[in-house]
Amino acid sequence: MKKLILILSCVIIFGCSKNDPIYNCNYLIDVGVNLTVNLNLPQYNQLLFPVNAIRVEGYGNKGIILVRTNANSILAWDGGDPNHPTSACSTLTINGFNATCGCDDGNEYSLITGTALNENPQPCTLKPYRVEDLGNNVYLVTN
Repeated sequence: MKKLILILSCVIIFGCSKNDPIYNCNYLIDVGVNLTVNLNLPQYNQLLFPVNAIRVEGYGNKGIILVRTNANSILAWDGGDPNHPTSACSTLTINGFNATCGCDDGNEYSLITGTALNENPQPCTLKPYRVEDLGNNVYLVTN
């Protein structure tokens, strides 16, 4: 038993490095999302065509951004900047295939990869949601 405690202690002590980055990616809370998107409805009609993005308010932290990347794929991201506390300026604005934060630092993210753009790398990526194809141009967005 003493050997087991000694081994576990060594793993804990030597397994952690003081050089490990500590990121605070907890600005966006885990909000339950269950959104059905029917592309035949007018509010989602733009997603029938590749290279389009829309925002759906009322879901996630600051809405959900849906992106049609190609004929077979739709991505879903939370509409809030993951590197800012929730505020009026932390809502992301869609600019083509990028999303920009309204805060003073102007964080910008790729809506294809979810990663930060520009010279100021951010520790947190956009918060993704799962998108399931239900058939007949209907998709289910969940977390």
